[in-house]
Amino acid sequence: MENFLDSNQLIALQNEYIVPWIINVLTALAVFIVGRMVIGLMMSLARKLLRKSKMDDMLINFITSILGAVLLLFVVVASLDQLGVNTSSLIAIVGAAGLAIGLSLQDSLKNFAAGVLLVVFRPFRAGDFIEAAGVSGVVESISIFSTVMRTGDNREVIVPNGPIYGGVITNYSKRDTRRVDMIFGIGYDADLLQAKTLLAEIIAEDERVLLEPAPVVAVSALADSSVNFVVRPWVKTADYWAVLWDTNEKVKLRFDEAGISIPFPQMDVHLHKEE
Repeated sequence: MENFLDSNQLIALQNEYIVPWIINVLTALAVFIVGRMVIGLMMSLARKLLRKSKMDDMLINFITSILGAVLLLFVVVASLDQLGVNTSSLIAIVGAAGLAIGLSLQDSLKNFAAGVLLVVFRPFRAGDFIEAAGVSGVVESISIFSTVMRTGDNREVIVPNGPIYGGVITNYSKRDTRRVDMIFGIGYDADLLQAKTLLAEIIAEDERVLLEPAPVVAVSALADSSVNFVVRPWVKTADYWAVLWDTNEKVKLRFDEAGISIPFPQMDVHLHKEE
C-alpha cells in the first residue's frame, strides 16, 4: 500500500493544489461573466450617448463594435491571469500578430480609415450624385471599406473608399441651385444683336430659369471661325440636365428660323487631274 497516498497526504494535496485551482477557475469564470455584463452595459451607454450626438448609425455600430472587442480582450486577459497564465507573453503574441496582419492588410486598412472619415465628415450622403475616383453616379450606400454607386445607365459600381477620400470629390447634389454653362457660336456674317436677343428670349421664356442670380448672355470670344456667346442661366439642381438639353434644341430651331448660321468644321478637297 506504499504506492497509495494516505489520508493526510490527500488532504494536503487537496488544500495545496486542487482547492486553489478550483477557486482560480471559479474566479476566472466570475471575472469573465461579470466582465461581459459590464461590457454590455458600457456598449449600451455608448450607443445612447452617440445617438444623442446625432451620429450616423453605421458609425455608431462600428465604434461600439470596436469598443466591445477591446474591452473583451481586457476581460479575457484578466480571466487568464486568474488562472495563472503568463498574460505578458500572450499580449506580446497578440501584438506581433496584429502587426503582421496590419502589414498584410495595408490597402484594406487604408480603405477602412477612409470609410471612417467619409462617415464622420460626410462629404456626401446616400442619394447624392457625385464624381469621385473616376466614377460618376448616385451614391447607393457607404460602408466601412467601399462605396456603392449607381451610374446613369443603371450599373452598380463598387469603389474602394481609399481612392475616393484621397482624391477630388465633386458633389453635384450638395447645393440647391446650379449654373448651366453653355456656349453658342454664330458666323461672322450673322446679325450679332439679333442672335443675342434670341438667346435672351429663349432663356426668359423658360420658367425653370431662376431670376436670381440673373442669367448671363454675353459675347465671350471672337474665335477663328465664329463669334461665341456664353449663356449662363441659374436653375434648381434637379432641372439642370433638362434645361441644358431643351435650350440646345431651342437655340438650333430658333437660329434656323431666323437664318442665323452656326459654323461647323468644313474641309475643302481639291482634285488636280494630270494629263
